Amino acid sequence: MKTLLQTTARHATEYLESLNDRRVAPDPQALPNLTGLAGPLPTGPTPPEETVSLLTRFGAPGTVATAGPRYFGFVIGGVLPAALAANWLAGAWDQNAGLYVMSPTAAVLEETAQRWLVELLGLPEETAVGFVTGATMANFTGLAAARYQLLRQKGWDVTTQGLYGAPEIRVVVGEEVHVSLLKGLSLLGFGSERVVRVPVDDQGRMRADALPDLDDLTVLCLQAGNVNSGAFDPLEAIVLRAQAAGAWVHVDAAFGLWALASPEYAHLAQGLEQADSIGTDAHKWLNVPYDSGIVFCRRPEALMGAMSASPAAYLDMMASPRREPDHFTPEMSRRGRGIEVWAALHSLGVSGVAGLVERTCRLARQFADGLRAAGFTVHNEVVLNQVVVSFGGAERTLEVIRRVQEDGTMWAGSTVWKGVTAMRISVSNWVTTEADVEASLEAVRRAASES
Repeated sequence: MKTLLQTTARHATEYLESLNDRRVAPDPQALPNLTGLAGPLPTGPTPPEETVSLLTRFGAPGTVATAGPRYFGFVIGGVLPAALAANWLAGAWDQNAGLYVMSPTAAVLEETAQRWLVELLGLPEETAVGFVTGATMANFTGLAAARYQLLRQKGWDVTTQGLYGAPEIRVVVGEEVHVSLLKGLSLLGFGSERVVRVPVDDQGRMRADALPDLDDLTVLCLQAGNVNSGAFDPLEAIVLRAQAAGAWVHVDAAFGLWALASPEYAHLAQGLEQADSIGTDAHKWLNVPYDSGIVFCRRPEALMGAMSASPAAYLDMMASPRREPDHFTPEMSRRGRGIEVWAALHSLGVSGVAGLVERTCRLARQFADGLRAAGFTVHNEVVLNQVVVSFGGAERTLEVIRRVQEDGTMWAGSTVWKGVTAMRISVSNWVTTEADVEASLEAVRRAASES
């Protein structure tokens, strides 16, 4: 075991050290070699060293360098050194993080990470936190808490009676609602199309003046960080108004939540701290390994009621001083995601998280300035870490994107926003530098000149 793990660590270190110099997308010649991993199931045991060797030989060249400094597709962070090391330790510990008795260490680290997150983000002290797989499940879990609480207030226990015959809950979303939230709604039985859509402005922000009437059977879903523009719904103008009507406010803050950690950007998310529930990703801007999502709920009894395996189990939990992890998530058995979140927060501290947010936002502005200077059209106000740019018509823009991806210096994907086909650039990796942005800008200019 010792030799195997030492060899694996050497392979992993060599891989990480290669990220600055290798292509971001896999070399096309490496892709056919993936068949080396797709053979028949061995009829007998294989030495572990041979298994790891095959993964290194055929698997590593076929990966996308998302952990490297010039990957700007989707909103994908890298991996902080302490978080990666914690991930390896957690794998070696092999802990089931569902209950305290199964792993006191995982439970204490999760509880500590909860306290640190609430303090870092300025959320109400009573906020409960669940560690889930990603923003989709974080949104699902927050919306489940909303469903539980709104129906409970009407005398209906959805955990035992289900939805058949239940009072009807209305869901209100913005026109720019993200698909992960719609998926959560569909999984909960609300339906992804049975929603009231509110118009948005030119940056994708929900228009407060266009809100429909809200009541105590309404879930209002807001957004902190538009996936294209990075813009925030006017949270402060909406949240308290909605809650005064008895509505539950859930915020999809997959990456925008982390603006609260920065004195420079916290104003964008003002009002977010008053939301009833929030979903976010830690594997985006906090730069921890996959998979790691977080749900925050200002009403612990609602979250525990929705997630408990038996009716009213949360009542016993509220009376107990011990936090049982599986009362805050859909999963019972699960890995200790809180270990990596704890390590990231411990290694960065308050100033480090703020610096990570502020540095990557500054690099996004550097991108936008360079693109404008080259004569390209930036379509969004670069308020955070997102840049949306086009290079002419749809056909030419897609051709530039294709050439950029083929070049391999950087990687960014396409989007259609406000009817315009564009390249979307997301800057959220702790290792990205100004030099990486300049190299990427040169690759874009080169691709555009050849198109």
